[in-house]
Amino acid sequence: MRFQMFSVRSLAPASLAAGLVATLGAGAALASGVGQPAPGQMGLQVPVTPIAAYINWFHDGLLLPLCIIISLFVLGLLVYVMVKFNEKANPTPSRLTHHTGLEVAWTVIPVLILVVIAIPSFRLLRDQLVIPPADVTVKVTGKQWYWSYEYPKDQGGGFGFDSLMKPEKDIDVAKGDVRLLSVDNEVVVPVGKVVRMQVTASDVIHSFTVPSFGIRIDAVPGRLNETWFKAEREGMYYGQCSKICGKDHAYMPIAVRVVSEQAYTAWLGEAKKKFAGAPAHYADAAASVRQ
Repeated sequence: MRFQMFSVRSLAPASLAAGLVATLGAGAALASGVGQPAPGQMGLQVPVTPIAAYINWFHDGLLLPLCIIISLFVLGLLVYVMVKFNEKANPTPSRLTHHTGLEVAWTVIPVLILVVIAIPSFRLLRDQLVIPPADVTVKVTGKQWYWSYEYPKDQGGGFGFDSLMKPEKDIDVAKGDVRLLSVDNEVVVPVGKVVRMQVTASDVIHSFTVPSFGIRIDAVPGRLNETWFKAEREGMYYGQCSKICGKDHAYMPIAVRVVSEQAYTAWLGEAKKKFAGAPAHYADAAASVRQ
C-alpha cells in the first residue's frame, strides 16, 4: 500500500506555495511547536514544506469548514423537525410520500459538495506520484525497532548509519533534546532542496512519518516506496513510526535536521569519517535504549 504525500507544483506557483508555508506556519505556531507536538496542541503541526502547507489548507481551509456547515445544517434540520412535526404541534400527520424537488436537492447537493472536495483532492493524488528531480537522495530502512539511513556515493555520501532513540539518562534538555524523540544520529538535509526518500523495511511493515514535512509512507519488506519533501526552513523536525510494528513501536522516532547548504556539505565530510568503519547494524544497542 502506497501512502505518499503531495506535491503542489502543478497546484500553485512557487511564490504561492512559499506564501502558504509562511502564512500557515505563522498561524499554526500559535497553537503548536515547530517540528514537534506541543502540550495542549490542537490542529496540525507547523508546515515547513509546500506539500505540508497545502495539506494544512486542504484540511483547515476546506474540509473543516464544510464539516462544520453540514453539521450545523443537520442539527438545525433536526431541531426544526422536532418542533414543527411533533405530535402536539402536528396532531394530523401529512400523508405526503414523495417530493420531487426535495429528492433532487438531497441528491444533487451532496454530489456538488463531493465535487468541491474532489477537485483539489484528485489534483493532489495525481501529483503525489510525480517526484521531481532530487538534489539529495536518502534511503531509509525500518527495523525492529530503529531506522537505518544510507546516503549514496554519487551525491557526496557513500555511508550509512543506524538511528536509535536516546535513552532517558542521555537526554540533555539544555541542548534541545526531547524525550522519546531525540536520537543518537540525526538525518541531515539541506534547506530549500528536493529530498527524495526511498523507504523500505527489513522485517515487518513500518511507516515513515514526519508531520511538518507532510510525508507519510509505508516501509514494506521487499518493496521500495518513495516520497519527497522540500523544507523551506532550517531546524529540527521529528516524526515517528506510524504503524503498530511490535513491542517497541513507540520507541523508534525520526529526527531530521535541516541546515544550510554549507553546513550540509561540512556534515557530509564529517559523516564520511564518523561512519566509515561503523557496523551496518547494532540491534543489540536498541534493546538497551529503554533500560
